Amino acid sequence: MPETIPNPIVLQRADPCVLRRDGQYYFTGSYPLYDRIVLRRAERLEDLQAAPEVTIWTKHSEGPQSHLIWAPEIHRVNGAWYVYYAAAPNPDVTFDVPDADDTFNHRVFCLECLDDDPLTGTWTEKGQVDTGWESFALDATSFVLDGTQYLVWAQQDFAVKGHSNLYIARMENPWTLATPAVMLCKPEFDWEIVGFWVAEGPSVLQKDGCLYLTYSASATGIEYAMGVLTASASADLLDPASWTKSPEPVFTSAPENGIYGPGHNSFTESPSGETVLVYHARTYTELVGNPLWEPNRQACAQVLPFDEDGNPVWGTPLPLTRPAPSGVEVLPPDGTMR
Repeated sequence: MPETIPNPIVLQRADPCVLRRDGQYYFTGSYPLYDRIVLRRAERLEDLQAAPEVTIWTKHSEGPQSHLIWAPEIHRVNGAWYVYYAAAPNPDVTFDVPDADDTFNHRVFCLECLDDDPLTGTWTEKGQVDTGWESFALDATSFVLDGTQYLVWAQQDFAVKGHSNLYIARMENPWTLATPAVMLCKPEFDWEIVGFWVAEGPSVLQKDGCLYLTYSASATGIEYAMGVLTASASADLLDPASWTKSPEPVFTSAPENGIYGPGHNSFTESPSGETVLVYHARTYTELVGNPLWEPNRQACAQVLPFDEDGNPVWGTPLPLTRPAPSGVEVLPPDGTMR
């Protein structure tokens, strides 16, 4: 039987990213005030909530990295640590693009740490990742296959209806693309266009010669859901034809378990080598005000089983086994955290 992971693994951390390395779990996610990047570390997933949280970077006072710091991800590439994140300028400063505002004006940025310990080491800004054109861009993730690094991210194309599509490119180095961006999918199915036309939050699982590229779609309330693209690891990953998109979502709300809007996932593994699906979810449906400032998206994790043919059995979000905030709470964007 797959092991049961006590949930939530971390309270009030949306967009969770977990990396297991040398017997330790490294965790990051969106800080509710969207003003910093934090890391924590523990030997067990269930110990992450109690682990000290370390701030490794804070937003700038002005400029393109001064507002709404979203969805950091930690990666290990060629012996160094990297964090990809999205940031926007202050609301009174916008990029010169059509229909820009402070909520949909992000770009992708990269931090590097060359020290062994990312919690105590020095983090250096490598700047904006040039994705090929200027528009709303976010949720970069990375994977290495046969020694080649790839970046996958969400970005708006003004010629395509919606806020973001998914793109892939090969990397020259962890902060520079080596190839032009290739669009892998766009929001098109009914479940991808509830509230917003969105494909975002990609994450890549490599297993048994297959790649599973998960992503999240629709607005970030209870309608949020996960989809998947599948490709052979031996295929040309920069060819959209190499990827097969599921027309149906693979991970959705489970009202019977009190879990709503699961998404923006990452993958890690258990100490015994089982694949673990990490995601955020809400525990109630009545949101007050802007969902952006509702902090109760809890970071959860559960073992992802595979069938006899090697296909993932996505299942449904499991009920929580630990206490979590259940009342309606709204964080004002002025920095007052209750």
